[in-house]
Amino acid sequence: MNESPILQTLAPVTHDLGGFKVHRTLPHTDRTMVGPFIFFDQMGPARLGVGEGIDVRPHPHINLATVTYLFAGAIDHRDSLGTYQRIEPGAVNLMTAGRGITHSERSPADERSGGPQMNGIQTWLAMPRAKEEVPAAFEHVAGSDLPRLDLDGVEVRLIMGDAWGGRSPVTCHSATLYAAIEMPAGSSLELESEADERAVYLLDGDAAVEGLELQPQHLALLAPGHRPVLKTQRGARLMLCGGAPMDGERHVWWNFVSSSRERINEAKRAWKAGEFALPPDDKAEFIPLPQIPKTVSYP
Repeated sequence: MNESPILQTLAPVTHDLGGFKVHRTLPHTDRTMVGPFIFFDQMGPARLGVGEGIDVRPHPHINLATVTYLFAGAIDHRDSLGTYQRIEPGAVNLMTAGRGITHSERSPADERSGGPQMNGIQTWLAMPRAKEEVPAAFEHVAGSDLPRLDLDGVEVRLIMGDAWGGRSPVTCHSATLYAAIEMPAGSSLELESEADERAVYLLDGDAAVEGLELQPQHLALLAPGHRPVLKTQRGARLMLCGGAPMDGERHVWWNFVSSSRERINEAKRAWKAGEFALPPDDKAEFIPLPQIPKTVSYP
């Protein structure tokens, strides 16, 4: 067993989108995945100007699932299945791309009128090879339906998987652990060790793992088998993510993830040829296929 509870720390690549920042820690040049998590973005925190908003035009995905979890603000989700769903803090949007889906994400009109807030985490989960081409699906779980655990004053909202005796109702395509942790000043929490791969992400505040200080917007990979104790002096908000290792390498290009390079090339061709359906109530515009994607391409 490794003596240190932290195997490595991944620093984010930060993008300034003109009004708010996005901190991306996965994929990383030093590590592609933690369990099924292959993409990990923090959006914000930020407050945009009155009348402004986020407008992510329709775009495609394949062979992955996206998970959106907010701390502030709201997003209107529309997809090619005909789904319209507003997501607000504490709820979960799980979109399974499978063989292919398109979606858009926009600030609601009522949020724009007051200057929308934005603070949340969006992740992509790689799919096991046997499930990469399942039919596309969408699932929304209200915050009131997620387990809310009180662990000696520390609040844990279990977003996906099983931990600390709780079980989330959100669908898992492979063994997945995902939780939002809120620690009051002076509190501590022993972290679950059942997941083969785990990482903690400090959103704000201060926290240490067995005396090793965590850095905000960094992803700290925990050694397997350890049950390290997380402590805070002034209070902290964190995310815990992980699960079973994925069954082989995954390729990432733009918004496409797959175990097959050929499948990604086919998706690129199909999007460029207009063969993906667009959201029926948001199809006046879309993001064209980039020559060189600004998002991470790996490997």
